[in-house]
Amino acid sequence: MIIIGDDLIPFEELNLINSIEDIKNTKANSALLFFYNEELLKYCFKNELSSAVVVKSIKEAIYCNSLNAKYIICEKKLAKKLQKIADNYMYDSKILAIIKSNDELENIAKNEIDGVIYKDLIL
Repeated sequence: MIIIGDDLIPFEELNLINSIEDIKNTKANSALLFFYNEELLKYCFKNELSSAVVVKSIKEAIYCNSLNAKYIICEKKLAKKLQKIADNYMYDSKILAIIKSNDELENIAKNEIDGVIYKDLIL
């Protein structure tokens, strides 16, 4: 299980961006975190940049996987649906459910979701 944002476990650095211009101010070799945006998604794909994309629908997740997003991030309810689709189609992208605390880890694991990301990192 991937756990991003927990104080106990080291995790990959994510840089929250809103535009292509923001990418210039990020550290090299860190993943770019953004809310679903087709322009940013295509830019990351074309430039082979690691991306973590917050989605609100199955359709957005399909595009993210097709354009090589490393992580597809969503609310827990959607994560359960996306994980089933990801497993069926053997997505390369990993599904991450948004959590508020480590009290939610067990439930996410029982639902066989690829991983979690703490909400604090997305704000």
